[in-house]
Amino acid sequence: MTDSLQRVREQLAQASLAAGRHESAILLAVSKTQPAAAVRQLAAAGQSAFGENYVQEAATKRGELTDLDLQWHLIGHLQSNKCRLAAEVFDWVQSVDRMSLVEGLAKARAQAREPLNVLIQVDIDAEAGKSGCRPDAIAALAAAITAAPTLCLRGLMAIPAPHADMNLRAQAFRRMRVLFESLRRIHASVDTLSMGMSEDFELAVSEGATMVRVGSALFGARVSPLPVAGYSPLPSSS
Repeated sequence: MTDSLQRVREQLAQASLAAGRHESAILLAVSKTQPAAAVRQLAAAGQSAFGENYVQEAATKRGELTDLDLQWHLIGHLQSNKCRLAAEVFDWVQSVDRMSLVEGLAKARAQAREPLNVLIQVDIDAEAGKSGCRPDAIAALAAAITAAPTLCLRGLMAIPAPHADMNLRAQAFRRMRVLFESLRRIHASVDTLSMGMSEDFELAVSEGATMVRVGSALFGARVSPLPVAGYSPLPSSS
């Protein structure tokens, strides 16, 4: 696993350099369904940011790793009734796509803590049944997030359709970058465009991603979900 981390870091650095970046895009290790021991192993190799899909799984895992200084990102679909726990467990929520989540997270985040970092998830390919807001809904969500003192708008996230034709994926990444640049001109706190996963993160970086979400290229084949009470996984990709 340590070798995989080094390989992904090298690929990420090369892709960032080729894209004319002074700094490499941020690597988010997608640890959903992986045991805490696997997270600990990557953390020992220097990885500090981890992405989880399921709130209750992440809460259990974080509780097992309290001795480590890690950054936790929710990247999966968030149900409104999980906002309270999500606001407690995570440092970032990348999957905000409707106003009820903005309201729920803003209310649940303790004022004594640092504001919760938020990304707006965009359904960039207009896929039926897929999480994410329409591009024309970004402005209203962004305004609501910036108006909440317990939240901090950091940017956008997307999971484009998994086309076999990488040119189609590149087009989706490009559309996301246009939306990101437009949002950044309006909101000074915006600095993160999260897109690209194990099989296409280099392409995503070439099209403007500042953060990539990599799971299987680091951890190998995904294991079965952890048996957490009340934990009901929804399908997604990394």
